[in-house]
Amino acid sequence: MNTLVRHAIVDIGSNSIRLVVYGGAPRAPATLFNEKIMAGLGRGVAPGKSLDAQARAMALRGLARFGALVRLMAPDTLRVVATAAVRTAADGPAFIEEVRALGLPAEILSGEDEAVASGYGAIAANTAARGLVADMGGGSLELARVADGEVHQRVSLPFGVIPVGLIRAGGTGQLRRALRKALRPLTWLAEASGQNLYLVGGGWRALARVHMHRTGWPLPVLGGYQFAPDDTRWLKSEVREAGAQRLATVPGVSAARSVQLDDAAALLAALVREVLPERVEISTFGLREGLLYEALDPATRALDPLIEGVRHTVGGQLQVSTYPEALLRWSDGAFPDEPAALRRLRHAACLIAGTDWASNPDFRVIEGEDMALHGNWIGIDAAGRAMIALALHVGLGGNPEAPPPILAQLASVPELRTARAWGFALRLARRVGGGSPQALAEVPITLIADDGLALQVPRADAALIDAICERRLGRLALALERQARIVS
Repeated sequence: MNTLVRHAIVDIGSNSIRLVVYGGAPRAPATLFNEKIMAGLGRGVAPGKSLDAQARAMALRGLARFGALVRLMAPDTLRVVATAAVRTAADGPAFIEEVRALGLPAEILSGEDEAVASGYGAIAANTAARGLVADMGGGSLELARVADGEVHQRVSLPFGVIPVGLIRAGGTGQLRRALRKALRPLTWLAEASGQNLYLVGGGWRALARVHMHRTGWPLPVLGGYQFAPDDTRWLKSEVREAGAQRLATVPGVSAARSVQLDDAAALLAALVREVLPERVEISTFGLREGLLYEALDPATRALDPLIEGVRHTVGGQLQVSTYPEALLRWSDGAFPDEPAALRRLRHAACLIAGTDWASNPDFRVIEGEDMALHGNWIGIDAAGRAMIALALHVGLGGNPEAPPPILAQLASVPELRTARAWGFALRLARRVGGGSPQALAEVPITLIADDGLALQVPRADAALIDAICERRLGRLALALERQARIVS
């Protein structure tokens, strides 16, 4: 049974203030509650100046509500952090004391701490992250170089969406010159050149929604979404020409965000020009998730976030808790040399397949595909989602020759060919074992030397193998370009 441990974080940013409560697997936290106040604390703030009085009052009213919610929700842990606006303001410490009086144990994060947390947030979502993490908030831009699961050099710069608007008001080219001057001393940026640029922050996530809309991307899932660096130039023009009112009609873009996208797009285009990444990738994890990740022990950090997230989600729906792992081990016999990056996707498909009994039989295939494509997973890209979806489509009884058309837009032909074979293996296992781990252990499947695919059947289990089993074994063998064999 899953134990529900809840972690609450209040993030007092320069643009928005959020209360987010997380649950789910520790290595794959899921959002249970998320409320936002667009207080705009960073409006008009400069070093030595006080917070805007109206924004300050709005923030404290909202934080009073958050304090009451936290008291009633009683999460297991609570972290309350303030970033650039409060860090910079002359009355920041006094503001923090007022927040503490509301029952919220607030602290001010340094710019470096903020950059580290954002970097670990990107790593938490993508353990293979290698390159530069850029977190654009309301008041600052945090940059962190990540590689090998660690955050290396980092810096906090005054290029949040609010100050960027003020810089651009000074004339054409001002932003590019100011950013170039700020980045020039950071010689370590060269180590991230030619690698990925991971974008963190609501403004850049909204920009990605515009990119999806403009290109007709069929899967509205932001995590792991990528595009070419050159796209930032036309995206900047697109945003400028569309205007805030039209941008607010793009699915997933709020009116409050739409007015900031012109400045966000300009900063992104200028940053790409300076750091020269290979690809731009959206990370839906950032500072808050990074704080959670930093608190994990090394063993938990090392867990696969995709597998942990899927396992936590399906755990209560498994008829036999050990079946998915038994199914994975059994199917290893047909895919013995599969790379770990593919095996983890097959593992996720085995986990979801173990819940098939809980679905209405008429919608079993559709529900499996939907969970794969739209599930709240991390550590997976669109191609991986498509591969799991096809494996479930075939494995749960869908027509192998008529998969959902969207899959061909998300994954390559070789990737889908592999996933189709996984599906045939899942389909055969359902017939052989009926959901029994013991049956799969007694009737293994293996590749044999003469280009065969053998189902090894002990005499005591011979009655399990009927014409349907033989037919399904044949389909799997054909997908693997082998000859089907039943070995007693």
